Amino acid sequence: MVSVDSAIVIYVNGTPHTLRRSLTIPELCDLLNIHPRLVAIEYNGEILHRQFWETTSVQAGDRLEIVTIVGGG
Repeated sequence: MVSVDSAIVIYVNGTPHTLRRSLTIPELCDLLNIHPRLVAIEYNGEILHRQFWETTSVQAGDRLEIVTIVGGG
């Protein structure tokens, strides 16, 4: 069970998610079972370039939009 004192709530594609602690973007993708190579992420209204994923940790109230990249023609 997540402790109320230490839990944080973030929003992914508009849905609230309660986390036990702050996570990096790759950790969050793993938790949500999202393949990181197949998505683009908007972090608090800005596109988050992949080079910053390892050093970016989600914080309480953060809003992420995770979009699946689809190829085709």
